[in-house]
Amino acid sequence: MFGIYLKRELGRRKKAALVIALGLALGIALVITVNSVSAGMTQAQDKVLQSLYGLGTDMTVTKARTAPTANGSGGPRFEFDASSEDDDAEQSSDRVTTQGGQVLKAALVTQVAGQKGVAAAVGALTLNVTKVDGSFTQGKAQSSTGTSGGNGGQGGPGGGNGGGSTAAPQVQGGGASFDVNSYSVAGVDVTGQDLGPLATSKITSGVTFTSAQTNAKVAVVSKSYAKEKSYKVGSSLTISGTKYKVIGIATPDSSDSATDVFLPLKQAQTLADAADQVTTIYVKATDSQQIDTVKATIQKNISGTTVTTSADLAETVSGSLSTASNLATSVGKWLSVAVLVAAFLVAALLTSSAVSRRVREFGTLKALGWPSRRVTRQVVGESMVNGLLGGALGIGLGLAAAYTVTAVSPKLTAELGSTGGGGGPGGGPGQRSAANTMEIALSAPVSVTTIALAVGLAVAGGLIAGAMGGWRASRMRPADALRSVS
Repeated sequence: MFGIYLKRELGRRKKAALVIALGLALGIALVITVNSVSAGMTQAQDKVLQSLYGLGTDMTVTKARTAPTANGSGGPRFEFDASSEDDDAEQSSDRVTTQGGQVLKAALVTQVAGQKGVAAAVGALTLNVTKVDGSFTQGKAQSSTGTSGGNGGQGGPGGGNGGGSTAAPQVQGGGASFDVNSYSVAGVDVTGQDLGPLATSKITSGVTFTSAQTNAKVAVVSKSYAKEKSYKVGSSLTISGTKYKVIGIATPDSSDSATDVFLPLKQAQTLADAADQVTTIYVKATDSQQIDTVKATIQKNISGTTVTTSADLAETVSGSLSTASNLATSVGKWLSVAVLVAAFLVAALLTSSAVSRRVREFGTLKALGWPSRRVTRQVVGESMVNGLLGGALGIGLGLAAAYTVTAVSPKLTAELGSTGGGGGPGGGPGQRSAANTMEIALSAPVSVTTIALAVGLAVAGGLIAGAMGGWRASRMRPADALRSVS
């Protein structure tokens, strides 16, 4: 009897049922869309942070920054021998420097790994290589002094792809011209590649380092740098007179690689004359919920260091990604809540209004012996069907909106700023150029939890509307039906 009556009444009131269902559907669809876009924002932010940290890295340890000395040189200095009698003498010089000049003893890696709450720790050495190719005519070029303007960002492993720059040489009695180009190098602990600057890239050509290549003259090159310099597996590259064989091409998981060339750690230390030194220690905690505690432990027990967590670094991310994320988590969620509440209220009012127009029907049923609870159950049943229909429509609309966002994949930018403390991967976000911008494609993944939330909201909407309508129906008396006839 319940099912037959329910089917008949819903069939008679298709328009009213559709209006109620559509109201709930819009509210539920908005909730699904906002939740899926927020999840996409979170994934995008994670990609930004993973490109700076190693995969699975919870924090980095770097040397505490010190104020620059007043008698600093102001930039790298290159020495050339232009005494050749040739009219045109071609010379080349490489300047290898540790990123930011802030280094730690490699022994600290073991000390950090031994701290309570630390699951693993590996060291890396990030370098900037400034290459100068000069052409000299007759006369003597004593030296050239200039600061490379193309070191790029220095906040991630390797500090970003360096651009070229030029500087004027000091020449006596002749002429000279030269090009200055810079690129980044990261020394990788080949025995612990799950953490560190190479962890966020995949080897798409060739192979990665083996644990036996701790001091081998081999290199892995980022895909973008390999394309720029026409490197491929088997090619050779030379840094400060040392030739390295390219054994692999690395493609980053997101955006462009922050590092151009990866070498075994010992080789990088040799190039920079930094034996047993690292610039960054990558740390993975045993429990991601205890990161702040582990950070405090390291800072307390190991002096002279700066510990930067992903949360610290996230605070420095700005740009359209940050703006959109803030809008999605604040305005978007409050808007979805407001629309959902309005949809529930409208559904309840429409159901109550529909019940009021059925005075004769419910009054007659009570006169025939239907108790109030049976009438209430009938109204709640109708409202539940409307709610589930609204939920189905809302899930469909929400999935369509999420699919559209993923298909379009709008581009968001993330500008990586400074934490002010000098910590961070490869020398810290404090050393990263303010102009270092990453571009992330936005997606809108819909999780099972979101779908379950939508179903729950549909049921809740039906119950609320049913409760309002049931309460109104339960107050009707058989006499009301007679009065409605007259």
